[in-house]
Amino acid sequence: MTASAPRSGVLVVDKAAGMTSFAVVALVRRRLGPRRVGHAGTLDPGAVGVLPVLIGEATKLMPYLQDMDKEYLATLRFGVRTDTLDLDGRVIATSPVPLLDRDVLTRITRAFVGRIKQVPPMYSALHHEGRRLYELARRGVEVARAPREVMVHALTVEGVTPPAATLRIVCGKGTYVRTLAADLGEAVGCGAAIERLVRSRVGPFGLGEAIACSEIEEAAAEALWRRVLPPESTLAGWPAIRLDVPAASRFLQGQAVDVTPPLNRDGRFVAVHAAEGGFFGVGELMADGGRVRPARILHADRPGPRVLPA
Repeated sequence: MTASAPRSGVLVVDKAAGMTSFAVVALVRRRLGPRRVGHAGTLDPGAVGVLPVLIGEATKLMPYLQDMDKEYLATLRFGVRTDTLDLDGRVIATSPVPLLDRDVLTRITRAFVGRIKQVPPMYSALHHEGRRLYELARRGVEVARAPREVMVHALTVEGVTPPAATLRIVCGKGTYVRTLAADLGEAVGCGAAIERLVRSRVGPFGLGEAIACSEIEEAAAEALWRRVLPPESTLAGWPAIRLDVPAASRFLQGQAVDVTPPLNRDGRFVAVHAAEGGFFGVGELMADGGRVRPARILHADRPGPRVLPA
């Protein structure tokens, strides 16, 4: 990347408790100055952990990152129900906690693994007739919400210290961990709310590579840019194809090109690179896997003008 080239990539942030995800995006924009910045998956203000912030052309990859699995370490407090489904909310009921150990809780959690249905919480960013649900909830208004199907890949009991327990959760897009905690509490028979929530992974990005919000505030801009991962890191683990110069030219003009040998895979999308290693973006495999067409093309980090080849 030259000094004058537009910068893009992913800054993996360890969100601090009390900050909104929007505030983290605003912090990154203020410290690094890019016009286009976005995050891949809202974290509740009280939650901490991995929040990937996409910068510049990398924001084009946001839908793919948002679709990837996420991992959480959740501490549940049993015997309490709150309006927000976590301990930051107003307590609306308390109940005695039955005998609770790892074996009992493990048996109960099995019903919550796989494709399950959840009713989204009122304290969420979903819209209802043009208003965020949490805006309505703060006014004391509750509206009907249709159940949604989500995927929970794994739910492991890490430890039990009554009336609390810590669970490791690997789940798909759209899963509300607060709702999962509340539903588990109902299955136990006493209710439950989130006491602490840490997101340890989003897709390929984990806490080990995350930068704290306090460090973003204090570090020099150039030091922060050195922590920005390249856009293609978002697609780590994806099948990849490499195009020679003639094929790359046609691909960047929006044309489908041959894949040799054909790439057989279950999903539709692949990462597309130049033969020498540069990253072009996301391609969509056509039915036989022998051709690929552009799905998202990134321009920022390639040398030369942004005008596509004639």
